Amino acid sequence: MSVLDVPGAFNFRDVGGLPAGEGRTRSGVLFRSGNLGHLTTAGRDRVASLGIRRIVDLRDDEERRFEPSQVDDLGIETVHLPMFAGSASSFFADDLSLDDVYRALVDGSASRLVDAARAVLEVQPVLVHCTVGKDRTGLSVALILAAAGVDEDAVIADYARTEELLPTARNEGVLRYLRQRHPRARHLEDLVTRSPAQAMRAVFDDLRLRYGGPVEYLQAYGLTTTETAELGRVLVA
Repeated sequence: MSVLDVPGAFNFRDVGGLPAGEGRTRSGVLFRSGNLGHLTTAGRDRVASLGIRRIVDLRDDEERRFEPSQVDDLGIETVHLPMFAGSASSFFADDLSLDDVYRALVDGSASRLVDAARAVLEVQPVLVHCTVGKDRTGLSVALILAAAGVDEDAVIADYARTEELLPTARNEGVLRYLRQRHPRARHLEDLVTRSPAQAMRAVFDDLRLRYGGPVEYLQAYGLTTTETAELGRVLVA
């Protein structure tokens, strides 16, 4: 997994090189990041140089209006798969924990999580992103990698890496803004800045308990065994 310098974007990385049984994930096939609303000209050129053919944007309409992606004229198809039932801001207003958020995504966005896996399967190279690239992207990519046969510890480590890649100035600014609006919320810092390994491990443990595992969860909501095998073929060498 390599972190890429894409001016105007953060948490942008190639998930190639992760162990998957006797193989490893291919480089230059699946990328993940935060939003593309502040790309500089150099950032746009960098995105174009990666050969990305499809962008899977997991943000809701409000988020896309607030920070529209700066990828016009790059010839990249964008697939919109909003993952929250309602506004993302509701999670701050409701003071949900990370565990609460991931359970809500697993239970409320199952069809979209399957759609995200299919969107990656259909066209590559592909970039998956939301606003920060932490929670919706983290869960989606984790499930896609699990379905492709990537070792669970490597999947969880990829998710956890986000925390160290979020810019300090960004974290501080967002926290100041949200604390003014939700002064009693206890989970703001976790929601804004953290991606602890135990949070994704808890998701996988819950999916094992309820479905048999993350792959079985995706298959319960429509991903076929043929598609699962194809994800492994596309993503793993």
